[in-house]
Amino acid sequence: MEAVFLGFVLMLSIFLGFELISKVPATLHTPLMSGANAISGITLVGALTSAGAGLSEWATWLGALAVFFATINVVGGYMVTDRMLSMFKKKEGPAGDKS
Repeated sequence: MEAVFLGFVLMLSIFLGFELISKVPATLHTPLMSGANAISGITLVGALTSAGAGLSEWATWLGALAVFFATINVVGGYMVTDRMLSMFKKKEGPAGDKS
């Protein structure tokens, strides 16, 4: 019974997440993603805890895989945020141009 309940919660969260993200305008996706990097950092800490708990070999492998994917998510998110912020920097003109 517990597996059915957990499966239901998983399916509901997938559906809800898809519906929420699809309603966000395209201009807000990047700022929301940069804010979500903090959540990904929390996920990375949880994955490190899971990988280092030493409960079983299966749990260690899954924890290591979670660390790998969470690291990719955090690094990629910060790269996109850096690229987004560089779009707002003033462009420098020629050396003698004061405008």
